Amino acid sequence: MKILFTGGSSFTGYWFIRQLAAAGHEIVATFSAGGVEQYDELRARRVEKCLQACTPVWNCRFGDDRFLEVIAAQGDWDLLCHHGAYVKDYKSLDFDTLAAVRSNALNLQQVLQALQDKGSNRVLLTGSVFEQNEGAGSLPLHAFSPYGLSKGLTAQVFEYWCQHFEIDLSKFVIPNPFGPFEEKRFTAYLVNNWLAGNTPSVNTPDYVRDNIHVSLLARAYCNFAEEADDSHELRRLNPSGYTESQGEFAMRLAGEMRSRLDRPCELELATQVDFSEPLERINTDKSCLESIDWKESEAWDGLAEYYLASQKK
Repeated sequence: MKILFTGGSSFTGYWFIRQLAAAGHEIVATFSAGGVEQYDELRARRVEKCLQACTPVWNCRFGDDRFLEVIAAQGDWDLLCHHGAYVKDYKSLDFDTLAAVRSNALNLQQVLQALQDKGSNRVLLTGSVFEQNEGAGSLPLHAFSPYGLSKGLTAQVFEYWCQHFEIDLSKFVIPNPFGPFEEKRFTAYLVNNWLAGNTPSVNTPDYVRDNIHVSLLARAYCNFAEEADDSHELRRLNPSGYTESQGEFAMRLAGEMRSRLDRPCELELATQVDFSEPLERINTDKSCLESIDWKESEAWDGLAEYYLASQKK
């Protein structure tokens, strides 16, 4: 397929582009920056690796004039993968939800019309298990945050206009991915502390979440992207990995890393006092992963090798 992809500088975006290219697809990826040098160190490393698997278009955001020009000039798109999203201050309650929706769906009608004019009729939108009414778990299924709310509203806007233009819309819902090149989140916090000889504390061990190897998630994304459907109804996939408490996942990670890092990988599970988030939120589809040719042990090996190599830099 010939694919137009947004959001390639992100952790999952890099892995998705890599997997799509490995499957033989031609990827044109848009980047909001003017070049690799404009990104911070980790993001720049991801973008540099992306360039081995895609043709970049710099200074280009979803829906802007340059984006519309790319659709019109290059044409014959088999699929638009809209993975990018507005993320400024995404962890804050001051996150601007409406600005995010405007950015995520900028000039959406013109984009869909431009695709239609070129005979293209497929869009794949990335969603999050932390949106309102996604996944399963503690009821009601409220959005986790203003950022999660923006993702859910973005999906509703896309669903409305794709139906209007008779564009086939698919939604790929991401749980908690982890792996090489991720930001300094939970897994990175644990592994980096072990490598430094520290005993990290898990402050929210009771939360039940859905952690998944990013390499497995990327394969599920690629398979989903390759599935065509002309029903004009919203099609979604909610791939699910390790559905367990964060304390259990931390112990799973420690068990896998202990011999690979040659460290004791000790943990402290604190008594959780902060329950400001829903106790449980997980994805629901494990069957989509059963037929994927993927080796779990190799994914754990790759994770350990990445952090050991990062430590030497």
